[in-house]
Amino acid sequence: MPEMAQREDPERYLFVDRAMVYNPASQADWTAKKLVWVPSERHGFEAASIREERGEEVLVELAENGKKALVNKDDIQKMNPPKFSKVEDMAELTCLNEASVLHNLKDRYYSGLIYTYSGLFCVVINPYKNLPIYSENIIEMYRGKKRHEIPPHIYAISESAYRCMLQDREDQSILCTGESGAGKTENTKKVIQYLAHVASSHKGKKDHNIPPESPKAVKLQGELERQLLQANPILESFGNAKTVKNDNSSRFGKFIRINFDVTGYIVGANIETYLLEKSRAIRQAKDERTFHVFYQLLAGAGEHLRTDLLLEGFNNYRFLSNGNISIPGQQDKDNFQETMEAMHIMSFSHDEILSMLKVVSAVLQFGNIVFKKERNTDQASMPENTAAQKLCHLLGMNVMEFTRAILSPRIKVGRDYVQKAQTKEQADFAVEALAKATYERLFRWLVHRINKALDRTKRQGASFIGILDIAGFEIFQLNSFEQLCINYTNEKLQQLFNHTMFILEQEEYQREGIEWSFIDFGLDLQPCIDLIERPANPPGVLALLDEECWFPKATDKTFVDKLVQEQGTHGKFQKPRQLKDKADFCIIHYAGRVDYKADEWLMKNMDPLNDNVATLLHQSTDKFVAELWKDVDRIVGLDQVAGMNETAFGATYKTKKGMFRTVGQLYKESLTKLMATLRNTNPNFVRCIIPNHEKRAGKLEPHLVLEQLRCNGVLEGIRICRQGFPNRIVFQEFRQRYEILTPNAIPKGFMDGKQACERMIRALELDANLFRIGQSKIFFRTGVLAHLEEERDLKITDIIIYFQSVCRGYLARKAFAKKQQQLSALKVLQRNCAAYLKLRHWQWWRLFTKVKPLLQVTRQEEEMQAKDEELIKVKEKQVKVENDLVEMEQKHQQLLEEKNILAEQLQAETELFAEAEEMRARLVAKKQELEEILHDLESRVEEEEERNQSLQNEKKKMQSHIQDLEEQLDEEEAARQKLQLEKVTAEAKIKKMEEDILLLEDQNSKFLKEKKLLEDRVSEMTSQLTEEEEKAKNLGKVKNKQEIMMVDLEERLKKEEKTRQELEKAKRKLDAETTDLQDQIAELQAQIEELKIQLAKKEEELQAVLARGDEEIVQKNNALKQVRELQAQLAELQEDLESEKAARNKAEKLKRDLSEELEALKTELEDTLDTTAAQQELRTKREQEVAELKKAIDEEVRNHESQVQEMRQRHGTSLEEISEQLEQAKRVKSNLEKNKQTLESDNKELANEVKTLQQAKSESEHKRKKLEAQLQEFMARFSEGEKVKGELSDRSHKLQAELENVSALLEDAEKKGIKLAKDASSLESQLQDTQELLQEETRQKLNLSSRIRQLDEEKNSLLEQQEEEEEARRNLEKQLATLQAQLVETKKKLEDDVGALEGLEEVKRKLQKDMEGTSQKLEEKAIAYDKLEKTKNRLQQELDDLMVDLDHQRQIVSNLEKKQKKFDQMLAEEKIISARYAEERDRAEAEAREKDTKALAMARALDEALEAKEEFERLNKQLRAEMEDLMSSKDDVGKNVHELEKSKRTLEQQVEEMRTQLEELEDELQATEDAKLRLEVNMQAMKAQFDRDLQARDEQNEEKKRALVKQVREMEAELEDERKQRALAVAAKKKLEMDLKDVEAQIEAANKARDEAIKQLRKLQAQMKDYQRELEEARSSRDEIFAQSKENEKKLKGLEAEILQLQEDLASSERARRHAEQERDELADEISNSASGKAALLDEKRRLEARIAQLEEELEEEQSNMELLNDRFRKTTLQVDTLNTELVGERSAAQKSENARQQLERQNKDLKTKLQELEGSVKSKFKASIAALEAKIIQLEEQLEQEAKERAAANKIVRRTEKKLKEVFMQVEDERRHADQYKEQLEKANSRMKQLKRQLEEAEEEATRANASRRKLQRELDDATEASEGLSREVNTLKNRLRRGGPVSFSSSRSGRRQLQTEGELSDDDGDSKASDLNENPAAQAE
Repeated sequence: MPEMAQREDPERYLFVDRAMVYNPASQADWTAKKLVWVPSERHGFEAASIREERGEEVLVELAENGKKALVNKDDIQKMNPPKFSKVEDMAELTCLNEASVLHNLKDRYYSGLIYTYSGLFCVVINPYKNLPIYSENIIEMYRGKKRHEIPPHIYAISESAYRCMLQDREDQSILCTGESGAGKTENTKKVIQYLAHVASSHKGKKDHNIPPESPKAVKLQGELERQLLQANPILESFGNAKTVKNDNSSRFGKFIRINFDVTGYIVGANIETYLLEKSRAIRQAKDERTFHVFYQLLAGAGEHLRTDLLLEGFNNYRFLSNGNISIPGQQDKDNFQETMEAMHIMSFSHDEILSMLKVVSAVLQFGNIVFKKERNTDQASMPENTAAQKLCHLLGMNVMEFTRAILSPRIKVGRDYVQKAQTKEQADFAVEALAKATYERLFRWLVHRINKALDRTKRQGASFIGILDIAGFEIFQLNSFEQLCINYTNEKLQQLFNHTMFILEQEEYQREGIEWSFIDFGLDLQPCIDLIERPANPPGVLALLDEECWFPKATDKTFVDKLVQEQGTHGKFQKPRQLKDKADFCIIHYAGRVDYKADEWLMKNMDPLNDNVATLLHQSTDKFVAELWKDVDRIVGLDQVAGMNETAFGATYKTKKGMFRTVGQLYKESLTKLMATLRNTNPNFVRCIIPNHEKRAGKLEPHLVLEQLRCNGVLEGIRICRQGFPNRIVFQEFRQRYEILTPNAIPKGFMDGKQACERMIRALELDANLFRIGQSKIFFRTGVLAHLEEERDLKITDIIIYFQSVCRGYLARKAFAKKQQQLSALKVLQRNCAAYLKLRHWQWWRLFTKVKPLLQVTRQEEEMQAKDEELIKVKEKQVKVENDLVEMEQKHQQLLEEKNILAEQLQAETELFAEAEEMRARLVAKKQELEEILHDLESRVEEEEERNQSLQNEKKKMQSHIQDLEEQLDEEEAARQKLQLEKVTAEAKIKKMEEDILLLEDQNSKFLKEKKLLEDRVSEMTSQLTEEEEKAKNLGKVKNKQEIMMVDLEERLKKEEKTRQELEKAKRKLDAETTDLQDQIAELQAQIEELKIQLAKKEEELQAVLARGDEEIVQKNNALKQVRELQAQLAELQEDLESEKAARNKAEKLKRDLSEELEALKTELEDTLDTTAAQQELRTKREQEVAELKKAIDEEVRNHESQVQEMRQRHGTSLEEISEQLEQAKRVKSNLEKNKQTLESDNKELANEVKTLQQAKSESEHKRKKLEAQLQEFMARFSEGEKVKGELSDRSHKLQAELENVSALLEDAEKKGIKLAKDASSLESQLQDTQELLQEETRQKLNLSSRIRQLDEEKNSLLEQQEEEEEARRNLEKQLATLQAQLVETKKKLEDDVGALEGLEEVKRKLQKDMEGTSQKLEEKAIAYDKLEKTKNRLQQELDDLMVDLDHQRQIVSNLEKKQKKFDQMLAEEKIISARYAEERDRAEAEAREKDTKALAMARALDEALEAKEEFERLNKQLRAEMEDLMSSKDDVGKNVHELEKSKRTLEQQVEEMRTQLEELEDELQATEDAKLRLEVNMQAMKAQFDRDLQARDEQNEEKKRALVKQVREMEAELEDERKQRALAVAAKKKLEMDLKDVEAQIEAANKARDEAIKQLRKLQAQMKDYQRELEEARSSRDEIFAQSKENEKKLKGLEAEILQLQEDLASSERARRHAEQERDELADEISNSASGKAALLDEKRRLEARIAQLEEELEEEQSNMELLNDRFRKTTLQVDTLNTELVGERSAAQKSENARQQLERQNKDLKTKLQELEGSVKSKFKASIAALEAKIIQLEEQLEQEAKERAAANKIVRRTEKKLKEVFMQVEDERRHADQYKEQLEKANSRMKQLKRQLEEAEEEATRANASRRKLQRELDDATEASEGLSREVNTLKNRLRRGGPVSFSSSRSGRRQLQTEGELSDDDGDSKASDLNENPAAQAE
């Protein structure tokens, strides 16, 4: 397979075949069929063409099989034009929807293109086969290229990240996410492979530049890249496993950070891991494996290793659940060898590898430990300890201690340790937990070790590229704690993507200058993130989980309950829908709704372990194991989870506080770190997608891919794209493609692209919201380009149809013209044939045919002569011309030669000129440079003089200042002497004060003794108080006994209790609420105090950190100063170096000059001088001097070089020091910034918490005030009730006395009334039934009444009961008087009552039937009313739809009008064009006429010329005749020959001139005739063409007019139909409203009837009550009084108990007050005693109190401000809520109206028939009501419109406020930024000032140096001039002597000059002396 893949062409898997994409057939098919996407169960989406629209549904025909189907309009998605097929970046799609994205990915996948861009994303689909697109050639292809230049690839992402890192110096990150098996790990490997190749290839190319001393560095770098690539196999073997989806699935997330230096070399790497699935180490699902390393070890270990590690077979280990499962295509043995090799490359030692493998074997051995349950108890036991022995051998533990720690661990209870026996389940759990923890710690150590190997701390990385390989968002049926963590991570990553996309979009729009209201889509995900991670108010999922982990009796259920309680109202949180659901709660993530099951979440979060075994492992003899378990103090023990008692838990909580960290906390911290690093980088997103679960190549399941696109956030990204303007086109491309739609919009000539596009857009008449025009591009919303493509295709089809029609017309006309010509030719042939047939037998015709050829024979000889003459003349002319040509050629050659010579001269001159010009330019430049140097020197001199003056002034000032200081010193000396005297006096005072202090201490001891005595008295008083309290308790007991006695009386007051119970319940509720609120307030206050303390601590920490920061800044500034000083020193040293180099160069030049001069002199000497002894001595001296000079020069050169080397060394050391200081400063700065960020975040969180607490406090205070007010009201009512009760009790005593008197009379009456009671009992039962019915109705009415009036109703009921009691008392008095009379009358009335009762029963039955009927009618009416409302709503919706359609139609009409206007414009243009053609035709006719006249004139002139010619010929003939006569006569020949010849020549010339004129005239005539013919032909053609064009235009215009008229008529017809429908709808609406009114009237009538029936019932009930009263008033009144008395007594008791409680509280408060007063008095005494010593403390206390008061006032002000802000916020939220509710109401009303409309349409038919019957009778009655209803409807519509306007205005106000808020925030941020900028500018200005000062100082130093050097130069110049003059003199003298031939004497002036040049300064006197010496010596020798 790989070989085949390599042989294949890789470009097939990278590039799209554009020929297939730009296929015109597919484009035509798309436009013709109106193709769209339709949802499909099998394919996800299918292509279909729209056939017919049927309301809300559309009939479509499927493209695949031609089947037709009805689809809802909302389900249809637009299809992109074929131009966008297989597009590389899906953000460019004009129709951005799910179907288009899926289709594009599918097409690319089937074509072998697995990489596709989607905006910022790179989407990768797993090909499940090897592709040849990862070779080194492909890497080289992508290297150095930009993203848009090459097809999508993971290498393109890596390259862009690498280039951005190098160019922008910004850290990069590549985020690979996706499901298991999607290819995340493989793509991560490819990224690392690419970066390793790119970074190392640079070094490989530059290796030859590296000196031979550094091969080690190269080797190290190569080793580092190799190690980076080899880290992956180790991590895969320990962290990857086989799953159902993937054979090599990473069971952990990782973030690989590759560090690069400034030049782009890899200098190190670091790996961070997340969420290792450690549970896989102990159990696996079916067909899955544990981590690869276990199988590799068991398969690949040798015999020696197996014995060392105590290894067994695969099936002997319990933790290998499925035994040995092999992976197809892989061998575990080979993989083990590869892992070992990788470890050796990573420089793992042999001991480390062996220790790791021991731990792996030990993890397997953990599973082989078996526990059994003992018979009598639940205790676990270990029957065999062989596995335990093996384990302890491998881990270096004692077996006995291990078994004891597992089976009976020691647990701390209080202060003692107790051994607790473990059950079998607990022991198994402990072993599994230890195995998991051991493997996790091993994995962590391994990652740390790899990081250590990859870390190169010697070279600090300048920037890095981070590669994140983490599990993507997945939704299972039930999701666990690990899945929540993964989904939480992906939520954060998606937020990062949204935010970066928002920033990039914002930058793009700002760059292009587009106005757009930016939306930060990253904030959309914040609610879900807050739900998971929020720490408090309300706490999130992780915070609640951590909180539950601290409670001993907490379970998963309590956690879920608390979560529902805290977050139940959160928008992103949902409870399970049904009780049967397995899920505990649901969270709505960005990808969808996810169900979570909270089983074992507390366990997973705490990750508990057996403390005893952990300590054993920590104390292991194996150092490796001990190192793994070094953090044993931070683990959670099993005793915390096993359900300990509260005391033990509290103790452990105290001991372990601050050490124990949950899994959730650790993961949250690591995630925050990761997100912080990612936010500081430039992210690149890679989304991996799994195409199918079968691992088959070339198969793609659409629904699976769609789900992953949703989860991966690709569709979320597309949603964000849709909000803006995703389609962008460059101006040139837009103009080129769509200019065809606007033919006359852009004028001819050049025009700017932006202006052209603006004109095109204006001509296209697009909505302003659909596009934006930028600086270089034009931006469109989704779907606009597809619409333009459709219009373009239609336009092109129209043009091609027109072109075809023109071509066909032209061909037809051509064929027709040919046929006409053939016809005319046939006619001519026929005519000629007929004429010939007629003439052929005619004799004259025969004669004519025979004679005609003979007519021209006579003229042939003349013609031949003329031709001969002409030939001779032509030959003569030819000879002349040939001679002239030869001459001209000779002249031409001469001129060419001259030209070449001149060109050479010119070139030489130009070269000379150019050289001269260059010389001039150089001289001018030199002159300018010298002038500038001179000006600089002059300015420096002036500055130096000014500085000198300023220094002198400063010197004077300093002198004066010194004098002042001396004076001050004298004064200070005098003051010092005075102070010494004062010191002596003060010491004496201090001694006195110390004596006073001793006296005060004695007094203090006395006061302390008195204080003790007072405390004894206080204790006696408290004992007395306790005695008093005991007495009070005894009194309470006596009172309780009395209350028991009053129980009998309380039973009589039951009825009153019923009435008062509700009040008491309300009071209790309020009391409970008040107590709860008070508790809450207390808790909140405590929390506030704690938070204040925390705030104070944080502020102190902040201040300390700020102080540290200031110190660091000072240090940094000092370091920067040092750096600047060193840089200045460096600059000075460099300048010195340069000056030294210049001096050295000068010296070398001088040396060369002198050597040349020496050689010249030597040659002269050899030539001129004789070889004398004196000369030899001179020469030797000279040579000695030269040698000495050479030595001196060499020494100087060596010194100079040593100085240069020293300077270089100093420079290097200083540079290194500066770089080290800079790096230290950078590190310090980064640390400070990190500290600052953390502190700022902590500060913000604390501020938020304080705000929330303040809000809660204010709300609780508000509630407390309300409750206090309610309590006061209830207390007032209660006091009134007590008063009433007291009065009633008095009355009851009186009534009891009266009742005792009456009771005797009543007993007699009762005997008589027993018979009546039996009869009355039946009546009572009936009455009770009726009363119950009435009570039910009244209850219903009461339930409908509002809750607000309940308290008032209760009050009224109490007053009514009081009045009824009074009335009952009066009635009793009356009844007692009238009882005897009534008893007599009752007998008579009983008989009447029996009849009345029967009548009443009948009435009652009738009423019941009527009630049932009315209730049924009511229900029917209610149903009808609902139906009517639904129909009304439906009609309203239809009306709205119709209005929308009407608006649409109006738009269409307006578009048609616009088209009509365009057509009119076109007509006008056509008319203008026709007028222009007419004018041209007229002009052409005029020109033709003129040319005709000219032709006639020319014809006349020709005729005249011909006549003249004939005359001339005649004259010629005559002259010839005369000549012949003369020749014949030959008289006077000699005389006339000359004249004749002259005349002949003149005549010949005249003849020739005439001939030439004739020829010219003939040519002109011919030309005019030709032109005339052409004009006539053109005129005819033009006329014909014009007529045809006019006809065609007229026909087209007529057709267009007809079409437009048809369209207008159709539109008018449609409009009329719409109007009619609207009118019908309005009429139907009015009718329905009429029906509604009728129904309402009927309902009102029914209600009235019902009310009347109820009134009758009430009357009957009143009558029945009257009858009853006579019998029951006495009994009821008596019972009521008894009941009231009982209730009053009960209340009395309750009140007395409350009073007692209050008295006790009062007594306790008084005691406390007294105690406090005593303490106060004692403290006051103490303070008064120690007042003298504590005055300072009091002052401090006052100051602190004042400060506290100020702080409290500020707090109150802030609270008041907060309350005001909260009120405003509540108001706004209320407004928003009301608006939302109104919106919801409107929507619901619209839905109801829609439903009602449908029902009303059905009922309409029934009502119409009824209406037709009723119309005749009701027309006159209902006209007025119809008008009123119409007016009402109009009013209602107006109200509706007003409400809509008001709502719109409110919405606008809300938007404005939001905008203002945003603007305010933006202003605040801008002000902050400005402040920061100003600070930075200030700092820069200060640094600039310092630099300028330094520069000034340096300039001054340079000026001094320049002055010194100038003086030196001046001196040297003077010396040089003098030396040169001396030398010139000597040279002259020497020359003179040489000429004379006398003796020559050489002076050492040259050597003196040389010494002057090399050594420095040499005086002229020395030179002269040397010269004289030399002169003397040769003279002597000569003598």
